[in-house]
Amino acid sequence: MTPPPYVIAVDTEVTTLRDADHLLRELAVQLPETDGVFGCTHLVRQGGRRRVALSLGSRSRTAVDTARDALTDRGYGVTDGAWDDRGRAVLYPGAAALTGTLTVAELLDRSAIERVRILGTPGDPDPGTRLVTREFVRPQWENGELVLAAMPHIGGTLVPFEDPAPTPCCADH
Repeated sequence: MTPPPYVIAVDTEVTTLRDADHLLRELAVQLPETDGVFGCTHLVRQGGRRRVALSLGSRSRTAVDTARDALTDRGYGVTDGAWDDRGRAVLYPGAAALTGTLTVAELLDRSAIERVRILGTPGDPDPGTRLVTREFVRPQWENGELVLAAMPHIGGTLVPFEDPAPTPCCADH
């Protein structure tokens, strides 16, 4: 699947991925159609200011134009195109179906994710390998493909690399 042809970049004051995920979901419910919508986060640093910016994309110009109008009305800065080509996807076709434990083949079949990459290993995993989703699957655009980074887990399973409840840096001291 190629990235959607109609994309807008949304400048925010959000500084955490969790807040950006929440904002993307909030914005998506205002769209006239959400089946083909991609919502991504982008870590941006401009002029010494760090934040998490967003991009919304769709195969439907109407959905993107509606999002642009709603975001502009709410005071967000909106421009055409994405911040970069490596967005972290929060909203994408099939994301809601990625719950529980699935095989890699099921994950690829049910969603817009095109490939699973196991960190630190060459090649792709066996399609029958089980992946524990933790109901938190955040693939990233890599060379025009939506790719999920995964890591080995107990019992020969995999888990998505990004943890749904990360421990903040320096939490224990």
